[in-house]
Amino acid sequence: MFYPLIRPLLFALDPERAHTAAFASLDAAARLGLAQLSAPQVRQSPVDVMGITFPNRVGLAAGLDKNAAHLAGLATFGFGFIEVGTVTPRAQVGNPKPRMWRLAQADALVNRLGFNNDGVDVLCANVAHSGYRGVLGINIGKNFDTPNDRAADDYVRCLEAVYPHAHYVAVNVSSPNTRGLRELQGDAALAALLATLARAREALAQRHGRRVPLAVKIAPDLDVADIARIADALVAHGVDAVIATNTTLARDAVAGLPHADEAGGLSGRPLFEPSNRVIRALATALRGALPVIGVGGILCGSDARAKIDAGASLVQLYTGLVYRGPRLVGECAAALQGSGIRNQESGIR
Repeated sequence: MFYPLIRPLLFALDPERAHTAAFASLDAAARLGLAQLSAPQVRQSPVDVMGITFPNRVGLAAGLDKNAAHLAGLATFGFGFIEVGTVTPRAQVGNPKPRMWRLAQADALVNRLGFNNDGVDVLCANVAHSGYRGVLGINIGKNFDTPNDRAADDYVRCLEAVYPHAHYVAVNVSSPNTRGLRELQGDAALAALLATLARAREALAQRHGRRVPLAVKIAPDLDVADIARIADALVAHGVDAVIATNTTLARDAVAGLPHADEAGGLSGRPLFEPSNRVIRALATALRGALPVIGVGGILCGSDARAKIDAGASLVQLYTGLVYRGPRLVGECAAALQGSGIRNQESGIR
């Protein structure tokens, strides 16, 4: 309820400084119990997807809490699930600053953060000490200096570390801010990576006595043939879900705006329809074989519903939270309740 009052103060700061300041305030409020007392009442409507029962369909996308350092505060927002990361085996500082810009006229952000994080061991320690009991996804990637022909080693290292802590693990092969990463979406590279992860997951399932679902996060800058090819690969290798989509390199929707030409991924309102296009193409290609998690440009409840109508089973928020604040979570959860959405195991309507 207070976000409209503090947003002008945050927007007066550089986006990364605002991010740090907002989380410092949230963490302090959570420690004092104030965040819990003022937590919004979010309607719950449980749904089973990937064999997991989600309290509602609205989640936090990866990227906001890269190190799982703010789970206590984020848990008060009413999310049905939270995805943390992207995390890499070793800590890395990411790309040089400045590396994030607001395009407020378009309800958008441009970022080229570059998987800045404290490393997978720190993330796992943060999760273990957080006390968080909700549904947790952990998004994994590779270090910037790991060549693509060794990328599978990094993903397996992360998978092994996060496996005991995650309800599902998301494999990020689509960030535009790590050089060459999107090449892992290619035919041979993707097949090899998924085969390696499938073998690693099988061994981990035997060791831990539970099978943790795997999701793959893909780019919006793909044509229909690429989407169909990726869909076939995901099914063939036993992946449990696909997250659509990451940020876009396209700038048509923001041409001429300040900072629009900065290198990096564009998120927010301009990503809404491109991500919906990918969701629709995935729904057609997959024919119910596995669920889609829709993310990109959700600024209101009807936007969340449009993702479901396009073929998603769950949705995730990120940039919308920057512009709308925590009340967006409850608004979207309410919009996704009721008729026209079936709560079923696959999550495909």
